[in-house]
Amino acid sequence: MRTHVAEPWVEVPLQHFVDDARVLFALLLHPNGQVLGQFGFTRAVDVMAACALAAGIHASAGQLGRELDGKPFRELYHSGRERQIFIGEVRTPRDGLIFLTAFGDDSSLGLVRVFFAALSTRIAAAVPARPAGAPLQSESLEQDLAHSLAVLFGKVPPAGDAGGSSSTRS
Repeated sequence: MRTHVAEPWVEVPLQHFVDDARVLFALLLHPNGQVLGQFGFTRAVDVMAACALAAGIHASAGQLGRELDGKPFRELYHSGRERQIFIGEVRTPRDGLIFLTAFGDDSSLGLVRVFFAALSTRIAAAVPARPAGAPLQSESLEQDLAHSLAVLFGKVPPAGDAGGSSSTRS
């Protein structure tokens, strides 16, 4: 399986998490649904659906936490019959990001939480500073999403990478 990234600085932290935590799927995205990197998905439509669901779940859980406890819920966990899902917030100096992962019997919630903490630290250290005067533009969201998916699935190379950026999991 391959780790695909839309932003080159995401590749190393995401690949470390995938290798260490032994997960089936992993997805790092902005709260607006724009994907930064993924592992385990083979179709763009699945990535789009997972991004939309993760962003919606994160926003809903945040508001529910504020209503119930005065602060947003930052991590969510669900145990299914065959797979478990973990959603967490990655805090960076620039933005808060959402991380979704699914795992089976080869991993555990404890391992995922330990390696999620390491991933959060690595992402926070790797995220580039936003250039002055360059806020996220909501009107370009659809273009950004389409571009990110094209990069993830090898249709165009990431910015600053003439050959594309992906790595193969050992």
